[in-house]
This record gives sequence, structure tokens and C-alpha cells, in this order.
Amino acid sequence: MEERHKKILQRNRTNLVRDLDPSNLYDGLFEKEVFTQDMIDEIKSSGTRRDQARQLVRDLETRGSRAFPLFLQCLQETGQSSLAELLQNGAPPIQPRPPSPIQAVRPVVQPLPVSSPMDVDKHGKDVAPVYPIQRPNTTPSPSPEKEYTRPRPPGRTRRDSIQSYKMEANPCGHCLIINNVEFEPHSELNNRTGSNIDCDKLERRFKALNFIVEVKTNLKYKQIRHELSALSKKDHSQYDCCVVIMLSHGTEVSHNRFPGAVHGVDGPAVPVQLITNYLNGQHCPSLQGKPKLFFIQACGGGERDTGFEVSPDEARPSIGGADDQTDAIPMSSSSDSLSMSDETDARATLPTPSDILVSYSTFPGYVSWRDTQAGSWYVETLDRILEESAATDDLVTMLMMVNNEVSQNSAKGLYKQMPGSFNFLRKLLYFQPQPQRQGSA
Repeated sequence: MEERHKKILQRNRTNLVRDLDPSNLYDGLFEKEVFTQDMIDEIKSSGTRRDQARQLVRDLETRGSRAFPLFLQCLQETGQSSLAELLQNGAPPIQPRPPSPIQAVRPVVQPLPVSSPMDVDKHGKDVAPVYPIQRPNTTPSPSPEKEYTRPRPPGRTRRDSIQSYKMEANPCGHCLIINNVEFEPHSELNNRTGSNIDCDKLERRFKALNFIVEVKTNLKYKQIRHELSALSKKDHSQYDCCVVIMLSHGTEVSHNRFPGAVHGVDGPAVPVQLITNYLNGQHCPSLQGKPKLFFIQACGGGERDTGFEVSPDEARPSIGGADDQTDAIPMSSSSDSLSMSDETDARATLPTPSDILVSYSTFPGYVSWRDTQAGSWYVETLDRILEESAATDDLVTMLMMVNNEVSQNSAKGLYKQMPGSFNFLRKLLYFQPQPQRQGSA
């Protein structure tokens, strides 16, 4: 597909995923040789209507130069002309391909095998000669524009055993943001200039993803635990997801599940594994089987990564400057109270960490960089990736994009950062971005 057509699809993915009815398009896309039957079967098996629409648009970009105009033609033929008009901007007029002449399939005549009128088997019995059965060739002729299709193992389709989490509640769920900026003098922790920029970005982003966002600022250790406890006691039965975002100084602590800890403004740190335990099946039954997402913008330790040399084709311009700061605190010898960490999950059919994803701004043990003017590398990239790709890509794929982009940055021309995540989700997770209002900034 031509690059300009791909850009038209990408600009309109949100509308396509929301409004497209793929079921009416399959016959036309197959007849026009845009998709093979195997590809259509894969799209059908991807899940809900939104999942099928998302997969259809994604696969469409891999097809040839005629795929886009033929897709527009199918939209018009199936009564989805409003979407066709939306995509028509900048697209060439549709030139239908002249029908190919229909050729009659004739059986192939072959000479009879040379043998006596009746062959004789080794036991002396007469056996009638066996003639090969001729069948017409029913294999569809290949499209004139040949494209490479990666072969798949027989009997399996794309993500055929992976379902998607239900993310259709309105609103989708609660999102708690704890933003620690100003630290008490006796904590010996510096104020986190630039963190309010991160907080504002994430508040806007998760509201746009249809979450009920609540922001708490400058919380002490006990206040952090109180807010997490209050969140766990809410009734989440009518919601599909829950998000917790921690913006603070961090440190490395001993752990048996999730590394790291997040400091209160008074100094003591709450271990990440304790943060996640508040929302597990035992302490929050209404979130059983639902995705619980934790985003941690804090250092995992005090070590600074100077990176390693790469080949010239992988080298990219460095990003970062003199205003970059870290959120690092030396490793603590105390992991604090972990009374909940060893309790069994209330749902016996699922392991305790199931349906949890913890995304860290940096690799455990290393510092996390924050620009005092633009905010942290991790949040800035995460916000942009969610804006650009939440309508079409699943969360784990988007976090991989974040990892790749942040890894290209460089602080003070020397230090690197590598985000990562502990993923215990059992299904694909697709957000439900809200359509932007006309005239909104």
C-alpha cells in the first residue's frame, strides 16, 4: 500500500475501529482479492466487532496499492459511505478492475495406462486397471500484484488462543495518580521539579481513555497506603479496569515479586509489591479477573547506565540535557511491612499476580531521568504513544514502543535509561479512546 494511503488510515483509525462493520465487508474484500480467505478467517477470530475492525485496518496496510481504493469501494457498496467519504480525502478515484473472462474448466484427457485388459495380482486374481481421477483446478488465480505473506504453522491463526479483556464499561474504571513533588526537609530528598508536567499529561491522557481520574499530591507514607486501601475498598464491579500511577522518588528494596519502592514525602518508602497487593483478588474481590495496571515513574536504584556501543545503523541522536535529574535513592535495607505479600489470592482458580501489569520507568537498580522543563522521559514517551496508538494497538505492544524510544535517549550526553514491565496479564488489553470533540485543543 502506498505510504499516503497508510497515513490516511492511521489518521482515521479511531473512527474506523469505533464505527466500522467488518462483517459486511468480508465477501467484497475476498471477491476483489484484497484478502485471502485465510486472512478473513483470522480477522473473524480476533474477537469482538472492535477487535475485528482493528485487525482489518491493520492487515489492510500490508496489502498492495489497489487495496485502499478497493476498500473504499467495499465501504460504499455496503452502505458505509460516511466512512468512505472520511477516507476519500487525498485518495485517488476508484478505478474498478475490468472483469476477467470466465474460462470453462475442461477435464484433462490422458491416455489409458498400457496394460493387458485385466491385470493380474500376485495371487492370480483379476484386477481392473485403476485410472487417475481428474478434478478441475479450483485454486483461485493469484492477484496480479504478488505480495509476500509470511507462512503460518498449519492449524493456527494469529493470536487464536489469546482473547481480549472486556473494556467496554463507561467509564472504563478508576485511575489513581499519586504525585509527590515537594519533600520534607528531614527526608533528605530533593523536590521533583517537572513532576507536575508528568501528572498533567497523564491526567489528561487517562481521562481521554475514559477513566475516572483522581490526583493526590505530596502524600506521606501512611497517606499513600490509606489512598491505596480506599481504592481497594471501592466497588469496581461495574468497571473493567483499574490504574495506579506513582510519580515519586524510588529506591531498590528486597522483594519476592515486584522490585522497587516509592517514597512518601516524609521519607519512608512503600514497596511496589505492597502497592499491587492492595488490588489483588483477596483485598479487592470486585477486580478479580480484571486488568490492574501500575505505572511507576521512580528510580529502581542508584546505578547509572552508561550504555554500550552500537553499530552505526542503530545510532540515533541523543536526547537530554543539563536539566536532567534522577529520582534515585540508595538501596534500603528494610522492605517495610509486607504483611499482605504472602497471603493467598481469594480466587483459587487464578494465581495471585494474574491480571496485573507493572510498568517501570527504568530497569530495577537503575536511575530514572526527568527533565525539569519537559517532565520525565518515560512519561513523555508513554503519553505520546498512548495518544498515537491506543486506538489500534494493545497495551503490551505500546509499552514495547515506549521501551524502544526511551532507550534511544541520553542524559548529559552519557547516561541511558531502559524501561520495562512485569506482565502478568492473561489477555490482550485494548483501551477505548474517546473521540475528540470538534474544536478541542
